[in-house]
Amino acid sequence: MKRTGMTAWIMIGAAAALAVAALVWSIRPGFGRLPRGERLERIRQSPNFRDGKFRNRHFTALMTSDRGRLRAMWDFLFADRTGRVPESPVPALKTDLKQLSPTFDGLVWFGHSSYLLQLYGKRILVDPVFCQAAPVSFLNRAFPGTELYKPEEMPAIDYLIITHDHWDHLDYRTVVALKERVHAVICPLGVGEHFEYWGYDPHVIREMDWQETAPLDADSAFVVHCLPARHFSGRGLRQDRTLWASFLLQTPSLTVYIGGDGGYDTHFAEIGRTFPRIDLALVENGQYDEQWRYIHLMPRYLGRACRELKARYVVTVHHSKYALARHRWDEPLENEAEAARRDSLRLIVARIGQPVDLQPIVASREAPQPAVKN
Repeated sequence: MKRTGMTAWIMIGAAAALAVAALVWSIRPGFGRLPRGERLERIRQSPNFRDGKFRNRHFTALMTSDRGRLRAMWDFLFADRTGRVPESPVPALKTDLKQLSPTFDGLVWFGHSSYLLQLYGKRILVDPVFCQAAPVSFLNRAFPGTELYKPEEMPAIDYLIITHDHWDHLDYRTVVALKERVHAVICPLGVGEHFEYWGYDPHVIREMDWQETAPLDADSAFVVHCLPARHFSGRGLRQDRTLWASFLLQTPSLTVYIGGDGGYDTHFAEIGRTFPRIDLALVENGQYDEQWRYIHLMPRYLGRACRELKARYVVTVHHSKYALARHRWDEPLENEAEAARRDSLRLIVARIGQPVDLQPIVASREAPQPAVKN
């Protein structure tokens, strides 16, 4: 009886020690900080925040199997990884980004969902992750050949756009290193709390709710629209206290849809109807699984989403750098090629680090349209 009681106390003590260790670990700066004060009050006024959490437009189950998140995490850590990681380095190119011509309208993709847009002389950096895509360094290791760029190699950034606060889209070490070179941060509601906690001047942070629009410069040449996505958020144990979003950026050069992460829903068609002239759409393609089919874009919906957006050209992202799902690492490349054939998409296949010249898209946008004969 005494031995049984002692064992129980040992187990309770071990559990308590683990809980304390987890708490201490989770208050490291990289986890950020939950919204508070005036920011929290603004969040509570959002029509997308109900019962203490942000909500998707339609009911969205995070997991669609009965195995639960712990089992999914176990599978992620210990399941067979054959084919999930490339056997040789991913083809990539190192470009001196600071030497890009100011007149260059283009895109440089860094793998996964990180990319630099340069449009009409402005530099827009989206979801940069150059240091660590997970709370601990041994998770989400980058594929061989993809870690070519560091924060210090980025040029001065006019607009830093963050679509949500997951670790593979908001990298603490990267954004802290960029702090002195960022003119303005554009992010969904609540995400600004992380930036303020990490030392950013609150005056450079512009937080937006879905369906909000904001000019980014004095003459309104650059306008950003915050739009819905079907996803979730959180950097620790508490989820959905910050918003996730897609964005539409209207510039004198191009109108660009920045999709972020998220599963298929009616918002793609709604955005396509509201903004009938999307020149370029950057759309999620990768890290999908039937177990979480509502929060990531499944391959069967890739072409449909792009059609409903009515995008003239498409670049797919969220692949080729990390293995967050169980599909083969190169399966998304096959998916985009199949979607292009099946749905007649004008697909731009980007190579990591190689500048993609968008001037032909700009020129075709500006070209006079032929007269319609009656």
